[in-house]
Amino acid sequence: MSDPLTNGPVASQHEGTALSTTRGWSELMVREVLTGLVSDLKGAIRDLLPIVLVVGFFQSVVLRSPLPNLGGILVGGAAVVLGLALFIRGLDLGLFPIGEAMALGLAKRGSLLWLILFAFALGFSTTVAEPALIAIANEAAAVAAEDGAIGSTAADQDSYALGLRITVALSVGAAIVVGVIRIIKGWPIQWFIIGGYVGVLIMTVFAPPDIIGIAYDSGGVTTSTITVPLVTALGVGLASSIRGRNPMIDGFGLIAFASLTPMVFVMGYGIFA
Repeated sequence: MSDPLTNGPVASQHEGTALSTTRGWSELMVREVLTGLVSDLKGAIRDLLPIVLVVGFFQSVVLRSPLPNLGGILVGGAAVVLGLALFIRGLDLGLFPIGEAMALGLAKRGSLLWLILFAFALGFSTTVAEPALIAIANEAAAVAAEDGAIGSTAADQDSYALGLRITVALSVGAAIVVGVIRIIKGWPIQWFIIGGYVGVLIMTVFAPPDIIGIAYDSGGVTTSTITVPLVTALGVGLASSIRGRNPMIDGFGLIAFASLTPMVFVMGYGIFA
């Protein structure tokens, strides 16, 4: 038997076993991804088919004109289908498992402080990077500059858009914290939602008219591609790890908090900023 340090037969055998294990795991993972991707492609086509039918009907029956740039539309449509399928596969393989795993790990550790810090950081970081929020914040800044509500320089618009994004991200972080505490305590969700919308109605009375529409839209754009998967996984994973909690009853509802609080915070931003 040769010394392993000399790369003899024993070392080669161990290296071959490790390489074979790694290769087998990689092949299994690739096979799983490809199998799931085919199913996701079919699902994406099925989900997008109603949109295609509606557009085709109005273009051919109502407008009675051919589609402009048909080649570009077909390429773009194919890209959308592929992108949607890849996104769904990525959620199943990455975001959902990691969200649930971190929630389970923090719950088992038994530290409420770390769990709350994680909930706030998750809500804030996913929201501030949300593409839909970035788009609406930039559009709101441009409109506000045209109306003379803020300066017309690029710096003024960037500052306004950033302030809006930070405000919404803080509100979602706070909402996730409240939702996590609700799951831990087992409190009914309906009273939080009723109270929250009463607060929205009260804030609407006092908020400047030019901020109300932005505030209401902010509640919708926060629950988009990045925020929803991780926040949902957090709620379900946390409810699954606490004795006496039902994931179906207690695990969901964080998204409702995340879409409600931005309306209050953004109207407050309009009043006090």
